[in-house]
Amino acid sequence: MKDDSPSRTAYGVAMSRAAHQIFDLPRVFEDPLALSILGPKVTGAITTAKRRFNGRDARLLRAFLVARSRFAEDVLGEAVARGVRQYVVLGAGLDTFAHRNPHADLGLRVFEVDHQATQEWKRQLISRARLKSPESLIYVPVNFENERLAERTPSHAKNVGAFG
Repeated sequence: MKDDSPSRTAYGVAMSRAAHQIFDLPRVFEDPLALSILGPKVTGAITTAKRRFNGRDARLLRAFLVARSRFAEDVLGEAVARGVRQYVVLGAGLDTFAHRNPHADLGLRVFEVDHQATQEWKRQLISRARLKSPESLIYVPVNFENERLAERTPSHAKNVGAFG
């Protein structure tokens, strides 16, 4: 990871999630913003590159990624029902949960932890997609190669023990 450039992994995962919305039925994971955040040009490229996204390895990786997302969000829903009000996404990349947060009315805050360059890139993509970042979203820039999460934790999260 270079200090001044966004994560290529984040882009690859986002493309897989978007491809799932285009190619896979029934969908394991509904993410209506997966296509929006990448924009029409990338969405068109995914749609026309069917062979690239429907090869065996691409389908297996995509299945893993969307199953992981589905599982995490299902378990989060159960945790929110038990009173959890903070969700920390490590290596958030282009994850769209904070913008689709079905628990925002219950006060669920989402802390997206990632490299600052990736977060700045994501903010640009969100702006281009004409999406608004919700007040419940808190970006926590961390370079895991030389920083500790506890050193970068927002003070309002420390006060409620979100990061121990």
